[in-house]
Amino acid sequence: MQGHSHTDQVIIETRNAQLAGMLTIPKQVVGIVLFAHGSGSSRFSPRNQFVAERLNEGGLATLLFDLLTAQENLIDEQTRALRFDIELLSQRLIGTIDWVGSQHQTQGLPIGLFGASTGSAAALNAAAQRQSSVGAVVSRGGRPDLASELSRVKAPTLLIVGELDGQVIKMNEDAASQLSAEHLINIIPGASHLFEESGTLEAVAAIACDWFQKYLG
Repeated sequence: MQGHSHTDQVIIETRNAQLAGMLTIPKQVVGIVLFAHGSGSSRFSPRNQFVAERLNEGGLATLLFDLLTAQENLIDEQTRALRFDIELLSQRLIGTIDWVGSQHQTQGLPIGLFGASTGSAAALNAAAQRQSSVGAVVSRGGRPDLASELSRVKAPTLLIVGELDGQVIKMNEDAASQLSAEHLINIIPGASHLFEESGTLEAVAAIACDWFQKYLG
């Protein structure tokens, strides 16, 4: 268990957007995990915040941020189109990886990516395009099958899926068959797509923390 963490509200400057984020850094930090949400979620996602807190306790810094600007989010709420624009989400995440590497408080930290839903595809594409920067990837209930660069991913990849999420299990198995990097599918017993059942999100957080500590620490 680590000491207290410090959280800052940050603005991430990418090539074509300013993205709002929450950067939390524990006192004894071994790496940083960037969260790529999807499907209409944001940096305020209670599930991702829960996982981030557990990672902070394990000595991992976290960056929860919005892949869409406020204006884009309003458009997406009406059209639901941007949350499935994997290329856009991937480029935003790549820009954020570069930003993390340029900030004095995070420069040099090993980087992990935690993707949920369509954010998982963005995380895998970003890992493929930033092979020297990304040390590990975790997907929670994700759509890695939507990633276009699976064969180029070098980072060890953990795919977490709920036992009751049959269709998404198949999608993850299809994606895993295209990965040449070290990878593992971990199916959480009794969990549905959103991991709302008692103890299931705790299991996700613990497994993810172990994976990141192993490959970033």
